[in-house]
Amino acid sequence: MESTKRLALAQLISSVGDGAYYVSSALYFTLIVGLSPAQVGLGLTVGWAIGSVAGVALGHLADRRGPRGTAVLLGLGTAASVTAFLFVGSAVAFVLAACVYACFQCGLGAARQALLAGLVDPAGRTTFRARLQAMSNAGIATGAALGGIALAIGTREAFLTVFVIDALSFVAAALILREVPSVAPAPVRTGEPSVAVLRDRPYALLALLNMIMLLYMPLFSLVLPLWISTRTAAPSWLVSAMLVLNTASVVVFQVRVARGVTGLRSASRYARYAGALLFVSCLVFSFSAMSGSAWTAALVLLAGAALQVVGEMAQAAGSWEIGFGLAPEGRQGQYQGLFGAGTAIARMLGPVLLTSLILVGGALGWVVLGGLFLLAGALIGPVVRWAERTRPGQSSSDCRKWEARSSTAASSGVYQAKASCSSGLSTTSPGSSSASA
Repeated sequence: MESTKRLALAQLISSVGDGAYYVSSALYFTLIVGLSPAQVGLGLTVGWAIGSVAGVALGHLADRRGPRGTAVLLGLGTAASVTAFLFVGSAVAFVLAACVYACFQCGLGAARQALLAGLVDPAGRTTFRARLQAMSNAGIATGAALGGIALAIGTREAFLTVFVIDALSFVAAALILREVPSVAPAPVRTGEPSVAVLRDRPYALLALLNMIMLLYMPLFSLVLPLWISTRTAAPSWLVSAMLVLNTASVVVFQVRVARGVTGLRSASRYARYAGALLFVSCLVFSFSAMSGSAWTAALVLLAGAALQVVGEMAQAAGSWEIGFGLAPEGRQGQYQGLFGAGTAIARMLGPVLLTSLILVGGALGWVVLGGLFLLAGALIGPVVRWAERTRPGQSSSDCRKWEARSSTAASSGVYQAKASCSSGLSTTSPGSSSASA
């Protein structure tokens, strides 16, 4: 099995466990363990806050020690942290377990991205990342069905089985990653800061803008169910249909959408399109409260969901290209750790921010949220150009073409990047290369 297929299989298997966990964990901690919703919310908020910081440090570790071994260890650590949830019996224990879980999850994401960057040439990274996203959604949907069985049974044993399945999925994924080719650690460059990404201001700003775009994440899991039940005449089961529409669309169309992204310029254009589409979807969602007809409200909500998922896919494709394309080879781990922190922060702040904005503000709240998407999407292009200007040597687009032509594949299939391009170092000897990721 070639290395990319192993990466995809590992992603699929761990996503099944994630799906089962996401569906059932909140009810397990409230109904079985006896924690209050506020305690669960606090634990997750603290956990993802710490995890977003740890992801950068663990990504840096992947750069220095090699992403494959780091990803394997963090995968096993994630499995252990999921198992620790089985022994949670108090709010303090839950907060501690949530912090450990989030740190391992964020670090694993950064290490996997660095491993992907080391095994796939730059021209194919965005398309391959889209395949992983499609498989991830399929795995989460499958896992959600398993979690639904546990919810239907409702016993402690059923919930514990879900946690065991999640832990075993990460063990299996780690064993699969252990079989992919090793990517050499990045050499230490004299005089460079250990965590250079923290000094890369345009990249940090892009990570912030990406985090704003990711605020769509809590819509289907929290905001829309509450909006539908309290502000519209649509049936409550409609949220399930919208979630199916979203998941199926990503599985079927994400790779096709990503093929339109071929460089930083097209990625910036996709980000702008995404902001506009998410803005219009928010406007459409706001209109759903204006009809007293259940069918009319349902059709409006489904139209909004269709626009939202197209915007989501465009945003994802653009962000992958930007996140990889502006990260220097040899520092992909720490850069992906910072860029991926947007997901953790969106999970942490999104529920509180969006429920306050939408459920209290109503239609005006939807307009404000859509305006944030529109503004962030419009700003990404200028910031990408700023980031390109801060990288000495060739332009990003020239760099990508040069790397694709001059890359050499070792017998193991590892992509070896050239230092004179992605590392941002201006050199005159194209024969000198540094190990990727």
